[in-house]
Amino acid sequence: MGNSESEYRLEMTGITKSFGVVSVLEGVNLKVKHGEIHALLGENGAGKSTLVKILSGVHQKDSGKVLLNGKEINPKNTHYGQLLGISVVYQELSLVNDLSVAENIYLHKLGASKFWMNWKKITKDAQELINSLGFEIDASAIVRDLSIVQKQVVEIAKALSEDTKVLILDEPTTVFDPNDAKKLFANLERLKKGGMSIIYISHHLEEIFKIADTITVLKDGVDTGCVPKEAIDKDGVIRLMIGRELEDLFPVRDVVVSEKPVFEVKGLSGDDGFVKDVSFTVRAGEVLGIAGLGGSGRTEMAKLIFGADKKKSGTLTLNGKVITTKNPVEAVKQQIGFVSEDRKEEGVFLPLSIRKNISITNFKTISSKLGFINDEKENTNVNDLIAKLNIKTPSSEIDVKNLSGGNQQKVALAKWLSIDSKLIIIDEPTRGVDVGAKVEIYNLINEVAKKGVAVVVISSDMPEIMGIADRILVMHKGSIFGELPKDKFSEENILRYSIGEELKN
Repeated sequence: MGNSESEYRLEMTGITKSFGVVSVLEGVNLKVKHGEIHALLGENGAGKSTLVKILSGVHQKDSGKVLLNGKEINPKNTHYGQLLGISVVYQELSLVNDLSVAENIYLHKLGASKFWMNWKKITKDAQELINSLGFEIDASAIVRDLSIVQKQVVEIAKALSEDTKVLILDEPTTVFDPNDAKKLFANLERLKKGGMSIIYISHHLEEIFKIADTITVLKDGVDTGCVPKEAIDKDGVIRLMIGRELEDLFPVRDVVVSEKPVFEVKGLSGDDGFVKDVSFTVRAGEVLGIAGLGGSGRTEMAKLIFGADKKKSGTLTLNGKVITTKNPVEAVKQQIGFVSEDRKEEGVFLPLSIRKNISITNFKTISSKLGFINDEKENTNVNDLIAKLNIKTPSSEIDVKNLSGGNQQKVALAKWLSIDSKLIIIDEPTRGVDVGAKVEIYNLINEVAKKGVAVVVISSDMPEIMGIADRILVMHKGSIFGELPKDKFSEENILRYSIGEELKN
């Protein structure tokens, strides 16, 4: 219980918040004990992010009370929240790409000295902090050169570099493989035992039932329940989240897959030597899964195909014709789409509207012969996709930056679904997406495959990749180590190939 007389480290009671005429939170309560991991769950748009932003000082509440160690607080900005010991690791990364890892971790201390910075000490302290988390990242490396997994670790280290009393993690494992997630959970358990209060936001219910002590669920801006983990099961949580029973998460695959490959990769290697001699085929109507641990080369391989990274060797064949994709523009012309795992940096244009984001890949279809955009065609296409993907927005003119993370992901998907693609590569399709929206995305992937499109799905979520793929390729150290047909799907088999081991007989 620490030094406070209060049973709770944090108490938020009767919190309300509206943006204009839109009510986002209505009398929400959240109580977190000392040394507790408290899961905060809800669909995208349920109000989780707004509640966290009120706690950290990004937004100001309209009414209600926030108590920290029994004393009322009103964080006016994020700096004030940090001084109170409230640290947030948001789902969207907020690092400065051109600074080093150490500079990012101790950014709040840069300029604190009146004379000069002890760079050697800052780098040493940052390295020790990262090492204590069990990850191998060079503290002097420039953040731009890190993988998205490494960037996520730096964000966590940055939060822990302060005198944190309440740590809030928003979807921290969406880019982690099982080994990385295991390291994180061990660290959270250590911090919890040290008395830290942790608010954990995740759509992965398996994680919640592994590490959480208490679960609070939000739905449409209202808290629908707060229960000890032992008092509820996954089905009960889902009912609280979406207000109904959830049918089978993964749709039945009734697609007739062609015998003839639509797309073929032979001997693909990257200019940096990280991806080595990759070869595979994808057939019309097939959903091909790509699995592997973080750093196995999955994303790098996809970027080579899409022309985002430079190829050293290899040939790409689409519908029997050898093609070149020296850059993404060429790839799009060849009717290849790519949904990046990093939607903020590469997936969507945050300052632009939903309409502009969806239309940006499809000007040819919605324009006249003279090159002018046909507004009727554009609006019909955009509104159809908004309805099909159930993007929660009052208008297609809303800027993407104002959407929840899950709805941003849907826009990233819609952008490529608006064109007549022959091949779509989707990297982490449901990163940061709630269970209800996952079903919508899985159904959409099914629909795309039914149209004869070859679909490649890269995912760190093993139940997901087994649930939607017809076949799985597993990467290890930049190469494809093994292939699993449907009847060989299991987490054990994927993990064995992922670490470079052959399957048991």
